[in-house]
Amino acid sequence: MATSTTGLEQYFGLIAVLCTVVTAGSFFQFENLPPSPPSSSELEKLIRGEDEPPFFESVKTFFATPGFSRPLAAFVCSISITNIVGAFIDDVMERGGITEQFQIDLAGAGFEFAILAGGIVIGGYVDKTKKYKDVTLACIAATAALLIPLGLTEHAIGQEPLLLVLALFGLGVAAGPVQPINAELAVDVTYPGDETAVESVQQIGGNLISALLVPVAEMAAHRDYQILPAYPEFASDIRGDVVLLTVIAALTYFYFSSFDAPLRRTMADCAETEACIPADQGGPMFDVPLSEKEKELLSKMK
Repeated sequence: MATSTTGLEQYFGLIAVLCTVVTAGSFFQFENLPPSPPSSSELEKLIRGEDEPPFFESVKTFFATPGFSRPLAAFVCSISITNIVGAFIDDVMERGGITEQFQIDLAGAGFEFAILAGGIVIGGYVDKTKKYKDVTLACIAATAALLIPLGLTEHAIGQEPLLLVLALFGLGVAAGPVQPINAELAVDVTYPGDETAVESVQQIGGNLISALLVPVAEMAAHRDYQILPAYPEFASDIRGDVVLLTVIAALTYFYFSSFDAPLRRTMADCAETEACIPADQGGPMFDVPLSEKEKELLSKMK
């Protein structure tokens, strides 16, 4: 639709209508509070009648809380990569030999669906097991690996459309879940902080950084880095924007790997509901060994 001046006008008109409908629907269905608290820890806060502090005060508290910066970095990394790949989806597809607009649109829709599906499946797994760190590291490592085919061209083989599309969908499945997983992790480590403020900080930071990276990625996309040019059978080249995103993913991986903070909300729920009981007693959190720090905090809560 947005391939001409007239089409662009129609596109923005359609977006305006859809946004108006969604906003109106949200306005009429919005409730101040959910029918019941989402967790026992939130119920406890409601019973105590705690008032959330001002936003900027909450932000200062978050950054002073051990462990908050790691999930923030993972969230920013994920949203930056998905936003930039989505913004340059036409260029990404054309590199692999996919030039028809309809096919590009289908690939873009598949990428967004993969993000959604990955968030539901992998996010649901983490919600049950609380394996925030292990799953986040695995997702970031997979993201770095799946970025490479989006910009790598092997001279002896040429363009590989099928590999490109599979890598794009795999990237969505791997990178997408990092956002909801680390939104929950940030809320968990900053408990009893304001959950809305936590997610606001992540969204603002993620979208701001990704917006700043867009022109950098665009400039980097004009550079090709040759790999083994002296050996024609192995020679290839890789685009600069993919190198940039891969480096961001790698740096985030190493930064996040040092995460070691107690899951305060999870422990509060455990203290109230005894949910963190061993597997041989039927507990649901059998694969989450508590650190000494967590055991100490849990004993104080009880």
